[in-house]
Amino acid sequence: MTKNSPSKVTMEKMVSLCKRRGFIFQSSEIYGGLGSCWDYGPLGIELKRNIKEAWWRSMVRNRDDVVGLDSAILMAPQVWVASGHAQGFTDPLVECRKCHLRYRADTVQDDKCPSCGGELTEPRQFNLMFKTFMGPVEDSASLVYLRPETAQGIFVNFQNVQVALRKKLPFGIAQIGKSFRNEITPGNFVFRTREFEQMEMEFFVKPGTDQQWFSYWVEQRLNWYQELGIKPQNIRLRPHGRDELAHYASCCSDVEYLFPMGWSELEGIADRGDFDLAQHAKHSGKSLEYFDEESGEHYIPHVIEPSAGVDRSALAFLLDSYDEEADKDGTRVVLRLHPALAPIKVAVLPLSRKEELAKVAREVHADLRNCFMTQYDDTQSIGRRYRRQDEVGTPFCVTVDFQSLEDHQATIRERDSMAQIRVPLAKLKQTLVTKLGGETFGTQQLWSSTAKDAGQTTSA
Repeated sequence: MTKNSPSKVTMEKMVSLCKRRGFIFQSSEIYGGLGSCWDYGPLGIELKRNIKEAWWRSMVRNRDDVVGLDSAILMAPQVWVASGHAQGFTDPLVECRKCHLRYRADTVQDDKCPSCGGELTEPRQFNLMFKTFMGPVEDSASLVYLRPETAQGIFVNFQNVQVALRKKLPFGIAQIGKSFRNEITPGNFVFRTREFEQMEMEFFVKPGTDQQWFSYWVEQRLNWYQELGIKPQNIRLRPHGRDELAHYASCCSDVEYLFPMGWSELEGIADRGDFDLAQHAKHSGKSLEYFDEESGEHYIPHVIEPSAGVDRSALAFLLDSYDEEADKDGTRVVLRLHPALAPIKVAVLPLSRKEELAKVAREVHADLRNCFMTQYDDTQSIGRRYRRQDEVGTPFCVTVDFQSLEDHQATIRERDSMAQIRVPLAKLKQTLVTKLGGETFGTQQLWSSTAKDAGQTTSA
């Protein structure tokens, strides 16, 4: 952990929590694992789905000027020649002459192996694209690549989308999908992996309006993370210096998060100019010009690209929401996830397993699960069950007790404050909808402190 990283959680602590609570597992773990490949467990996949849904809602569903796309992972090899990936998507690779470990040349110092101190070879260029073959014969004619980014699928479909939906500039095409990069030195859990999921949008604009739209999307994307709970002190914008820019980009800014290893990229927003469409027009022989009816001009649109990673976003939201606070049993671990991102929205907890109580609790669970991702838990004491739900970020727990059999009410307990409210079963669903929608707690007389958290137990 660096001195500038969040103080309450190390990467080791987060890896442990993710495995213990079913967020993320090492891929092929029973065989010793596969380097930098991870499987998302029952809670992890819900978190990822919620992140993607929040992104899609913000970028597509709530806008009139952006539409969606799902392009193929395998594309014609010429796509990657036109984009420059076949020739230039490389990293400098060095190898230790003694232990034969390999590193990106820009990550080592003093020309010595970080592992054994041995001498390193001269750098050589290493292409990051995964190769495979299409069809029964493995030869150069059947060579294809697993895509290293989703963006090119958008560019080659620009004209299809524009014509089919009669879109006028400015408009965007958004896509969420898997990409693959044969990274030399992956690491830091799911921060840098060889198989990852991207959320990208290409926003096509009239040349000359680039800067206006670039500034707009930089602000939009920074706000999105903060609206979903990222603390302002843990996120920042970092404009690229002229020496960092890709050859086709006129400007680029990274949204950076303060990870345990320090400030690192969470998302990039770039003005790509007309490079991509111009290259694909040149290599395919197809015109990708846009006809502007208002001005009577034909031109190749320029592109503003916000590009985010689902896996990095998930890691940032987990790290940022992690909290520890002292209680009478030691330490309460809480994931203070935004309700929109929480894998489980509501947990239903019967105070006892006795049939008459379990029957009511099951009915409550069946009713709520039509609206929310819910979990039914009747194992161990009520206090321990509350703590389990706190640790996975569940915003609300609904407790059905013996009084519920008489007054037809249940207790809602809120994660962050541990405040409780007694609500009629008939109004339970609507109350939870309102609270998950952001209605504040602690202002009503019905709310009380939760001294009961560790006191009630489940009977068999």
